[in-house]
Amino acid sequence: MQQNNSVSVLIPVYRSETTLLPLIKRLASALASLETDYEVILINDGSPDRSWEIIGDLTKEYPFVHGINLTRNFGQNNALLCGIRAARKDVIVTIDADLQNPPEEISKLLAKLDDGFDVVYGIPEKRQHGPVRNLASWLSKLIFRAIMGIPNATEGGAFRAFRTQLRDAFARFQGPFVSIDVLLTWGASRFSSVVVRHEPRADGQSGYSLGKLIIHTFNIMTGFSAAPLRFVSWLGFLLTIFGVGVLVYVVGRYLIRGYSFPGFPFLASIIAIFSGAQLFALGIFGEYLARMHFRIMDRPAYVVRHTTNNEKDSGN
Repeated sequence: MQQNNSVSVLIPVYRSETTLLPLIKRLASALASLETDYEVILINDGSPDRSWEIIGDLTKEYPFVHGINLTRNFGQNNALLCGIRAARKDVIVTIDADLQNPPEEISKLLAKLDDGFDVVYGIPEKRQHGPVRNLASWLSKLIFRAIMGIPNATEGGAFRAFRTQLRDAFARFQGPFVSIDVLLTWGASRFSSVVVRHEPRADGQSGYSLGKLIIHTFNIMTGFSAAPLRFVSWLGFLLTIFGVGVLVYVVGRYLIRGYSFPGFPFLASIIAIFSGAQLFALGIFGEYLARMHFRIMDRPAYVVRHTTNNEKDSGN
């Protein structure tokens, strides 16, 4: 690293009991080569397996490892938000616990960050997912870029590096729906990316199914953007123009030919179109009202049950 920034590595943990030990071993070697202060924070996101027990053992064996145990499963982004607020170093690196992103590639992100960027994503050379998952992931990122206006804000998924000071932009954020990528856009505009290796999962299956990706994308659209409301407004405007056109056609036909346009199917189709548009608009409004309701309830993004404390909190 050119600027010798200290590094906090954040890892959300869920059903990762078999990968934690090899991950920390590889991280210890990779971080030691950076010749700077570092820490690793493992956030146990209500994992039902032995992950928290293993985290406790790792904190005893590796002084630079810290553990945070959440009371239940809040979600990957919520767990990361907890880790971001607990980080104590200059730069934050987020990485999954499944070893698909090799810890040895962290140096690439940090080197790019030293070129003057605020956020750097790791773009896999070739994703080790199925075609359906890859397509869904690509579509969700396309929608995100269009809504947030950041061309390459999410090209690298959960493998990212950014300056810790950016968290000041969302220090007071509170709510059950969290997107780290969106929150980063609140405080930065200098985004970049580097190509990194992407390896097959060492064990288990991804927690992000097709359905969860769709729900996550929809939560971003309705929770952090007014784009769906604008879409509904334009849809209503276009359907109004369409309705006026149909009225002009019916009246014109009556004036020219002396009789109106016959056919119940035509009338039923028009009613169905307008009724469907109205119900769709009501659904969008309902989603926004639901999110306002949750914000008023002041539901927390996460709740911490336990933390581990070490006398020595960094490595060299």
